[in-house]
Amino acid sequence: MRIVLVLACLGLTVTLNAQKKVMQHEDKDLWNRIRNVNISNSGDYVLYTSDKGEKEQTIKLLDIKGDQVMSYPRSKGGQLSYDSKYAVFAVNAWKDSIREMKRKKVKKKDLPKDTLMIYDINEKSWKKIPNVKSYRLPEKWSGIVAYMLEAPKPAKKDKSKLKEKDTLKSKETDTTKVKKKPKKKVKKVSKDNGYHLVIRNLESGVEDTLKYVHRYAMAKEGRHLVYATSGIVDSLGGGVYHYDVDKGSKNLLLSSHHKTKYPQLGISESGKCVGFVVNADSTKSLIKKPKLYAWNLGDSEAKMIVNSEDNPSDLLVSSDQNLRFSKNESRLFFGLRTTPIVQDTTLLDEEIVNVEVWTYDEPRLYTVQELDAKNDKKKAYLSMYDFNKNQMVQIANTEFDLARYGDEGNSDYAVIGNQTPYLLESQWTAQRPMDMERVDLNTGERQAIAMKVYGGSSISPKGKYLYGYSRKDSTWFTYNLKTLKYKALTKGRQFYNELHDYPDDPYSYGSAGWTENDEKFLIYDRFDIWAFDPETGTSENLTNGRASQMQYRYLRLNNEERSISNSKTWLLSTFNEDNKYDGFASYDPKKETLKTLIEGPYVYERPWLAQQDKRERLLFTRQSFTEFPNLWSSNLDFKSPKQITDENPQQSDYNWGTAEMVEWVSLDGKPLKGMLIKPENFDPNKKYPMIVNFYEKSSNGLYRHRAPSYGRSTINYPFYASRGYVIFNPDVHYRDGYPGESAFNCVIPGITMLIDKGFIDKDNIGVQGHSWGGYQIAYLVTKTDIFKAAESGAPVPNMISAYGGIRWWTGLSRQFQYEHTQSRIGGTPWEYPQRYIENSPIFNIDKINTPLLIMHNDADGHVPWYQGIEFFVSLRRLGKPSWFLNYNDEPHWPLKWQNRIDFNIRMAQFFDYYLKGEPKPVWMERGVPALEKGINQGYDYINSDKD
Repeated sequence: MRIVLVLACLGLTVTLNAQKKVMQHEDKDLWNRIRNVNISNSGDYVLYTSDKGEKEQTIKLLDIKGDQVMSYPRSKGGQLSYDSKYAVFAVNAWKDSIREMKRKKVKKKDLPKDTLMIYDINEKSWKKIPNVKSYRLPEKWSGIVAYMLEAPKPAKKDKSKLKEKDTLKSKETDTTKVKKKPKKKVKKVSKDNGYHLVIRNLESGVEDTLKYVHRYAMAKEGRHLVYATSGIVDSLGGGVYHYDVDKGSKNLLLSSHHKTKYPQLGISESGKCVGFVVNADSTKSLIKKPKLYAWNLGDSEAKMIVNSEDNPSDLLVSSDQNLRFSKNESRLFFGLRTTPIVQDTTLLDEEIVNVEVWTYDEPRLYTVQELDAKNDKKKAYLSMYDFNKNQMVQIANTEFDLARYGDEGNSDYAVIGNQTPYLLESQWTAQRPMDMERVDLNTGERQAIAMKVYGGSSISPKGKYLYGYSRKDSTWFTYNLKTLKYKALTKGRQFYNELHDYPDDPYSYGSAGWTENDEKFLIYDRFDIWAFDPETGTSENLTNGRASQMQYRYLRLNNEERSISNSKTWLLSTFNEDNKYDGFASYDPKKETLKTLIEGPYVYERPWLAQQDKRERLLFTRQSFTEFPNLWSSNLDFKSPKQITDENPQQSDYNWGTAEMVEWVSLDGKPLKGMLIKPENFDPNKKYPMIVNFYEKSSNGLYRHRAPSYGRSTINYPFYASRGYVIFNPDVHYRDGYPGESAFNCVIPGITMLIDKGFIDKDNIGVQGHSWGGYQIAYLVTKTDIFKAAESGAPVPNMISAYGGIRWWTGLSRQFQYEHTQSRIGGTPWEYPQRYIENSPIFNIDKINTPLLIMHNDADGHVPWYQGIEFFVSLRRLGKPSWFLNYNDEPHWPLKWQNRIDFNIRMAQFFDYYLKGEPKPVWMERGVPALEKGINQGYDYINSDKD
């Protein structure tokens, strides 16, 4: 808003900028996020959800021009029908009302259920269906929605009337004793009744209810379903049924008693083939022996194709492995498993030995085994049934347990792998090579491919090649699966990370995929897309972006795409490494021509293409530091893109910020870049407090938008910029063995460069970071007093003790992290003891003069939280100003909403006190005593009228 005063008598015009708001914590709740975006197949409509933090989502339906067609609060999910005529989603009660119910101890089962909403786009009319458990729309056909309702319990006979009837009978009899008839055994009703599955015709509204359904599957393309019911009611036959949507007919494929379980159902894409696993064992045996059945359209009933009882491999049909048909529907893929290990159920708790036995040479560390135990109990080995040959082929086995096939199951070969011999060393190498074999799916014959293959776990779309990237020799390779011929495609060429700065083998830049019929394999280098002949290794650069520092990447616009077209134009993303501009380009594979479509100081992301629209309309997002990533619509030529959403118009009311690139040279002579965020009302003649925030390299995100939010681990840039802070995010280049020194050499000269510009208050500079950033901050404050305050989240002050720790979310040893990955020491403590000591802040804590706020949570599965304790108690021992935040039962970052708000408040108060001279909050003066935990937060300020 601008106010113009015309002083006519003086002939002067004065223009004043109206004062913008300074952002407060509660203002973060005003910002919307866009999620769950769908564009209709017709290209006419856009469906998405908008939400504010923890508040209810609102579903919105727009036309492609951006005009709102419909919106509804309290929604979740949301889909458009395949024919683009209907929007379907679920709504629930307001969160506040549910919260009040919980406060009143309402049981979970009595809380409000979802309501299914069906919106007719053309008629602009609603249909509401209450108490829905779940719903599903067909993927590639239209006309119905299937939804599940809680099934009522079968009606019970009125016992009072029966009693009355018996009494009358007794009055009519004489005193002679009547011989009692034996009581009839009443069949007990299972507690798990299943659900009623309702098939609703979207146009007519006609519904068909399939009762007591436990499981169902819907064909992807054909208008068919398969479902399993329990026989809990005499009039309803239990079993597996095929349902024809058009005819509304049910076909019983297999009947069963009420205790029979159907743990897996599968249906082919056309719906003409069905497979299912049956467990008819009604005994209390802990070892079940399921059977696999199959049915084809036209069969009178399903037939058993694999029986666990007489399987020659002594393996059982898996109840946990999904069933999948090949694309041509001639094969059914399923799983076999070993006989489960069961506990002796007669033992009492006090009789069971409770000890962990860790062994030095077992492939997996015990902590990994513990986390894998649930999956290990369900572990299955891929197998296949061939309907044309009426034979089963076991593909994977207990030794070669990893398996892949190609061509959507139609391929002649599968590849199996065995990582077990190399799992032990992966504890410190972080790499898992495998021995590999080829399986002929027509005969079951196996043949060795190679031993200890690195990165070879993918099969080309048509199944002709095994391919991968070997980090050991930085080479992309192929194996012809028919001839087993090996070809090194990029040997001696730089298709690996050119900026690699780890003491390990470099990663690749990835690949775009394969062209049609597996003719060419498209591989990325740092900038370009190269087409390789998988047989000869000859290659061609398709994009030639290196000279202009332009990076090109292929964008897949159709989730169904298996191969990249040899004739249709490709859409590519572009990124300029020099100026950080994003954009889109097109490549014509027939003419071999490249064309820039759009480019600018933005981040362009996430194109969604309408799949049945000949006009080729798509959606994308555009963002910058000052521009929220709203939705835009365009044709594939990007000539007239149009913004169709405006989710956060309130941003213009606030003092925001600007982002720019700065450059400097590290202390060891390396040119560096970084992001500098200034307040929107920046005045170069003023001195500003500055917060340095960094991790590794972030400058490529210069134009990324950062919406106000309660961040879980880092400062929120627009929030702090609005409050008068400058923010500096420097890139760091690392030297093997010296990560702490590397951070110092890169960050500190960047700060002094900014101080020299004259607008940074050198006496009020803070630093903040989390995890790896938290470690680097802990190191820096032992080497410099340039920072007046520091927040260090989940830091590692002691690399020696951390080396022997466990990453509890995965169960992995932390050794690999120090020897080969992020911590970058490059070896063990016994190989490089001095490196561990020099890089560990714990040995120099006496040199710290910077007040520290430390956040480390007791359920951290990444960094052992005792590291944070080591840091804090050492500072406390030395009387150094420091505070420790532990959010109970929270992981690497606080996830619970109330804890995230708390962390944001405390961090802002901490920096405001030290860098802006704001009053000191109570919690910094006296902490929050254990007796007051969760009661008094201590946010109030000492000796101040400030709220």
